Amino acid sequence: MDQTQLRFAIGGLALFGLLSSYNPCFSDDTAVASASHSLVKEALAKIGTLETKMAEAETKGIDVTREKTVVWFAKEFLKFADWDEKNQGAVAYLVGQYAPYKEDSDKLAAEIPDFQRTKTIEILDDGIAELSRVIGGEVVRRPVNKVDWQSIEVGDNMLVNGNGRPVFLYDYFSKSVGRPLTDDRVYNDHLGAIFHGGENLYPVEHDRAINSFLLKEDRTFDQDLLNEVTGISDANVGFLIYWNQGIPEWVEKLEPEVRFGRSTFTGFDIDNPLVREVWGTIARETGALTRGKKVTQLGYILANEPHWHSIASGWTRRTGEMQQISTYTLNGFRAWLHKKYDGDIERLNKNWESQFPGFETVAIEIPIAAQTRGTPMFYDWARYSMERAIDWYAHIQRELRKGNPGADTHIKNSTHLFTDNDRAHGIDLEALTELTSMIGDDAKTRPTRRSYPNKLEAWEEHYAYCWEELSMSYDFMESVAPEKIHVNSESHFLSASRWRKLDTSVEYVESVYWLATLQGMDANMAWFWARDPDGSPEDRLEGELNFADLALAGSFAGSVNQQPHIANAYTQVMYDLNSFSEEIIALRQQRRPLRLFHSETSAINKQNHMTQQFSIYEKLFFEGAPIGFVTENIIRNQDNQTWDAILVYRTEFVTDSELDSLQSYLDYGGTLIVDSENSLSQNEYGQRHRKRLNQSNGELIILTGDESLEKIRDLAIEKTASGRHDVTLAEDNGSDHKGCHWRAVKRADGSYLVSILNLGKNSAELRLGVKSQNSIFVTDLFTGKSVSSEFNLDSKGVALLEIHTQ
Repeated sequence: MDQTQLRFAIGGLALFGLLSSYNPCFSDDTAVASASHSLVKEALAKIGTLETKMAEAETKGIDVTREKTVVWFAKEFLKFADWDEKNQGAVAYLVGQYAPYKEDSDKLAAEIPDFQRTKTIEILDDGIAELSRVIGGEVVRRPVNKVDWQSIEVGDNMLVNGNGRPVFLYDYFSKSVGRPLTDDRVYNDHLGAIFHGGENLYPVEHDRAINSFLLKEDRTFDQDLLNEVTGISDANVGFLIYWNQGIPEWVEKLEPEVRFGRSTFTGFDIDNPLVREVWGTIARETGALTRGKKVTQLGYILANEPHWHSIASGWTRRTGEMQQISTYTLNGFRAWLHKKYDGDIERLNKNWESQFPGFETVAIEIPIAAQTRGTPMFYDWARYSMERAIDWYAHIQRELRKGNPGADTHIKNSTHLFTDNDRAHGIDLEALTELTSMIGDDAKTRPTRRSYPNKLEAWEEHYAYCWEELSMSYDFMESVAPEKIHVNSESHFLSASRWRKLDTSVEYVESVYWLATLQGMDANMAWFWARDPDGSPEDRLEGELNFADLALAGSFAGSVNQQPHIANAYTQVMYDLNSFSEEIIALRQQRRPLRLFHSETSAINKQNHMTQQFSIYEKLFFEGAPIGFVTENIIRNQDNQTWDAILVYRTEFVTDSELDSLQSYLDYGGTLIVDSENSLSQNEYGQRHRKRLNQSNGELIILTGDESLEKIRDLAIEKTASGRHDVTLAEDNGSDHKGCHWRAVKRADGSYLVSILNLGKNSAELRLGVKSQNSIFVTDLFTGKSVSSEFNLDSKGVALLEIHTQ
């Protein structure tokens, strides 16, 4: 058994205890009905074996928190398998809601019960083997730093447990809808216990306690609905989310255009003055009513996955997104254009190749044609779309803080809107991250290609999973707001609408949660837990399914709800992360010596800007230091001494103000590497800049444009060498493409802490060293044992090491 398997041996999945044994922690609905089944008999016997070893371990003072979770999940999933076996018709219906499974839904429904039982046995086997090694002294394991759900403090750039140690919170976003927060069969250490406003089965478009329907036409609150806000338990740390999907009929009667410009989860026109009044009132008053409550410690989420995709497409037509804009939006755009062009309509007409007599007559067709990308008209609309969204959330946040001045906020930003090339969606990730007091997102990764179009993807050539969106967006947001708590309120690491994989590996789960946490994540709620304690699907998923969110109906099939090994692995990796919380904080609180310059101006104008940016980011990602970003605002507002150089790569379009910020950095004495004369050459409208950068007090290096990515990488590393640590890592994975992402930090006692994640699809032969040191002594912190400085790390493997030089 390799090291990764060893640590996941702890992870099992839920079964129920021995057949006839009574456990007061479980109600009668946990009974295993299929005790005569051979797989169930085997699982029950293994639960007995593990529980016997747990008792032995406890007599030796060994922490068995991990094993308690293995047993809990094992018992739960044996019960789930029984329910699924008895209700194959219902399971087949749910499986068939996910299009890639539809054709085989009956076959999968028949196979899933034994699949769950088999995976449960595998995890129990691993758990028994792991604990045996701990008892035998082969592994020295840290006790779990258990989350004290009732005593969390929001500290400086970290969450702090009741014992004073840093802590990383975990749970599920959307969890057993219909079950109360007080149900400890759902809210516990095994699944997480973050409280929220979504425990009830709400009507269509309500979904969460704080929604558009709280306020009546006479501007009084619906007291029954308000009671669902004030009645949320205040016992545990939690969050509240503003659910924007619907709008009351009385608003629509007064404002017939109120649904113009709607999107998937924002069901109204954000420019409408009545909507701004309604939601301003709701934010202000619910803020006052929930002020100081623990359920707001993880912030008020101002929106669920906002976007306003404005390019005409089949998808937007099906969902009704941005099929027209309101008079308010059009007039707002006209006012924005008037300011942008300093009231000069001739300048606009020249740019747009139009003949408007005045700004009050400017018209634009929305949805906008994709062919307009790269034109001044497209740029102006895309930029305005972003700025009106910023204005909307600034308004809601201001009103909230009138009722709750200290309210923390974030937005569940879909980070692919940053890393993808599309830019007609209205989301400026930098501005929204600056606006709120916490970082918010729902970043995703995938260990398999998208289910549709199900074509070969670039990452598959080199990597075990697709990490681009997660890593690039996290490094960007952490650069924008390095001191803010980071909450992923719907982590799509386990499944998403466009990918599912029943046989997902536990090693993938471990790797991706280490990666996300090392890159800044403080709390996450995985998508999604939809089982009731009796094994049936949650109330919302019973009967015929017809949701406004087209992806929701298919979310159960092939998800963690049918994967005992993944449910357990998620909790087990969070136990590991919390056991090493101080080390993780030390590894991620480092300078980012090299910064990549990001310009939304180029991202809006170019068809493939973010793809190009990822190519250089990828080359730098495996070089032993965290990568940072700068923008105009970061250069102007943050201490420029926190980095050593800025690299500009294939960024042709920048505003005058962006160019001025780079010049100010050179004036300050900074080092700027520009990949070619083409970069920084044009303004937002494709017009050549009249001014050029000059070296001033700094160092300006302009390359020819013919240099390879490797040569640019090497130059960037050379120019930031003084800001890097002395640890070295040589990697041989059978290719010329690195796959191990690693970091190192020097400790006060002179030792080094090193983390290594092998994201590559091949195993890697590694050799650690320290500059100017002939010999080093390496300790594996997962096992507490000395190891060689030369070792193999499997694909998706995780290593946490300590290096001493004497």
